Amino acid sequence: MRDTCSSSTHLHLGLRFETVFHQWKIYRQGLTLTTRGKALFKTQHRIQTKAHLCTSSWISWFLSSKGNEYFCEVEEDFILDRFNLTGLNNEVANYAQALDLITDQLDDDIQDELRGSLDVQARLLYGLIHARWIVTARGLQKMLEKYKRADFGRCPRVLCQQQPLLPVGLTDVPYEKSVKLYCGRCEDLYSPKSSRHGSIDGAYFGTTFPHLLFLVYPTLIPPKSGPSDIAGSSRDATGDGRNRRRARDEQEIAEGGGENISTATVALKADRYRPKIYGFQVHEIAKLQRWQEAVRDRQISRLELLESEAPRN
Repeated sequence: MRDTCSSSTHLHLGLRFETVFHQWKIYRQGLTLTTRGKALFKTQHRIQTKAHLCTSSWISWFLSSKGNEYFCEVEEDFILDRFNLTGLNNEVANYAQALDLITDQLDDDIQDELRGSLDVQARLLYGLIHARWIVTARGLQKMLEKYKRADFGRCPRVLCQQQPLLPVGLTDVPYEKSVKLYCGRCEDLYSPKSSRHGSIDGAYFGTTFPHLLFLVYPTLIPPKSGPSDIAGSSRDATGDGRNRRRARDEQEIAEGGGENISTATVALKADRYRPKIYGFQVHEIAKLQRWQEAVRDRQISRLELLESEAPRN
């Protein structure tokens, strides 16, 4: 009886040991499979990333990114023509590699090593190329389509009746001023509503684009009064941007009780936007602005005379 119990006990312990050993083997195999699985996942992810870059060009990826809705697609023929890129090698570090990245000709090994810095330089290079592209005939046509769809937003001024806006830079030098939006009705500038758009460099659109667009397509110039073909509404021609800014400044001074501040001094500080094409003021607008400034100077002289004759407490 005792021998039977002893043999059953040994058999039970043996079965238990085999079970534990089998579970330990499964656990070890699981660890090996997990490690292999991670390596396999990384390999598949790398292959998928390269396949995505092969099927989708860098320009398509850039244009589809959030915050880049203002940009249009630059044709590859324009980018590959080195004459169109004259001087940009002095503006962009790693110019050759950044150009290869934009045109999807960058070697994979170099791309892995310098991906972060090259992305920044490629964005800068594409932006500067974009500024040159949108003042060509084909570039103007593409931006015209976006303008008609009001992709750049509409003027927030009530009397402009939802007039579509156009992007413009205050300088052609990168890293100085962010992009602004130009209204052809009130001829004033506005900041983009979105912070993503507000952080775009103004040099990526240049100082010439909106005014050249109206010069090439004069039928698109919005009327100062009456209905607009694009906006589809009307407004009263009541003052310009300078008068609004001056009225606002005077109101703020009045609310703040600025008793010792001269109204004429405030009027002199009011700045205004001057449309230019390749650095030269547009003739008709410059002519109108000279007349407006002459009227302003006469009004300032009157204010100075009234303030000098007013009794002082």
